[in-house]
Amino acid sequence: MKKNLEYNTERPYLVNREFGRNIQKLAEYVTGISDPAERQRSAEALIQVMQLVAPQSKEDDNYLQKLWDHLHIIAHYELDVNSPYPKPDPAAPKPAFVKPSYPKRQMRFGQYGNLLEKIISYAASLPDGEEKEYLTETAANLMKKSYLLWNKDSVNDEMIKDQLAQLSGGKLILKDIHRLSSTRDILHQSRNHPIQDNSELFPQKKKKKKKKRR
Repeated sequence: MKKNLEYNTERPYLVNREFGRNIQKLAEYVTGISDPAERQRSAEALIQVMQLVAPQSKEDDNYLQKLWDHLHIIAHYELDVNSPYPKPDPAAPKPAFVKPSYPKRQMRFGQYGNLLEKIISYAASLPDGEEKEYLTETAANLMKKSYLLWNKDSVNDEMIKDQLAQLSGGKLILKDIHRLSSTRDILHQSRNHPIQDNSELFPQKKKKKKKKRR
């Protein structure tokens, strides 16, 4: 006789999606253990399993305490063990949801983004000198790469020069000493190394080759 399939709509409510249904089933099993010592050992073992399920949370403050809180909540506050932390109160008010604020400033050129505009603003505030010249060239190359990601057909270096001047209030001007990466090199780089390799955008920051020891 074939066993009937179990559908999610027929299962108990999933308390915490981060840990999934298997952790919830284990929490229910541990809660039902009659022997206090065995229940304690099982709860501590389950905490170790929860660490494997959600390793990304280790960077959070009070990581272990949050795991124990989650375990109590998943077990519907019915788990009777000696937790190293205070048991959460089910009657405690939940923190109010705070709607995140979004920047309302309208960008002049959407393809470049706020971060690049901030870099240009910072570079424009610098006094004339080597650092300002370097950031001018770097910002222009970043603009060219961003534009090609937005529109892969073509990009005009004169347009990049004009838009850089507009965004900087006329304080960043591309000169003959500045070098812009070619469109072909940028497109080749974005296809082969979209994130890891940005060396072509920073021509003055080349790594020195280590001399081989004889």
